[in-house]
Amino acid sequence: MSQKIYTATSPARLLLVDDHPMLRRGVADLLSLEMDVEVAGEANHGIEALSFLQDESVDLIVLDHNMPIMNGLETLKAIRERQIDGKVLLFTVSDNIKDVQDALALGVDGYLLKDMEPDEIIGNIRRILRGELVISPALAPILAAAMRKPAQPESNLDLTDRELQVLYMIRDGMSNKMIGNKLGIAESTVKVHVKHILAKIGLRTRVEAAVWAVGHLDK
Repeated sequence: MSQKIYTATSPARLLLVDDHPMLRRGVADLLSLEMDVEVAGEANHGIEALSFLQDESVDLIVLDHNMPIMNGLETLKAIRERQIDGKVLLFTVSDNIKDVQDALALGVDGYLLKDMEPDEIIGNIRRILRGELVISPALAPILAAAMRKPAQPESNLDLTDRELQVLYMIRDGMSNKMIGNKLGIAESTVKVHVKHILAKIGLRTRVEAAVWAVGHLDK
C-alpha cells in the first residue's frame, strides 16, 4: 500500500476512531472548515477501524484510547503489526503516564489531550502530517521526570557538538530527513548520530530521546 504525500493541493485523508458519535461529529465539523484535510471515514472502535483500513488508505488515524472492544493502544499495536500506512494520533482524555509511554513505545506520532483549543488541534494535526512528533505540552514535563536518571548526570553524556545539535532538533520534533536538510548532511549520517546519542543517553528509540531532551536541554 503506497502512502499518499501530504501537500497543500492534495487534502490529507483522516480516519476518526472514537466511540462517542458527538465527539467525532465535532472534530469532523471542525476539519470541514479546512482545505488541506478531509475526513475519509469514522469508526466506533478499533475493530471497525481495522476493517476500514483493509480497503482504504489514509494519511492520519485519530484514535481515542478508552473505547470498547479494542482500545486505542490495542488498535495502535495492531496497526503497527499489520504495517498499515498512515500516521497515528492518540487523541484522548487519559494523561496516565504509562498510557503515554506505551503509546510512544508503539511508535505513535502524536499524543494529545482532548482539552485543547480547536485551533491547537488543527495546528498539531498539520505538524504530525509534516512528520513531527507531537505531545501535549502538559505531558512533556511529566514524561521527562519519569525518564530522568539521576545516576547519569548530563555532564557525563559526552555528546559531540554535532550530536547535541541533532538532539536539540529531535527534541523539537524534526524527522531524520528534516535534520539532514537543516544541517546539510545525509539522512544516513543523521541516523548514525541518533544511534550514538541513544547509546550515550541509555535509551532505545529517538522518541524516548525527544521526551528525555524536553527535560534536560535548555530551551
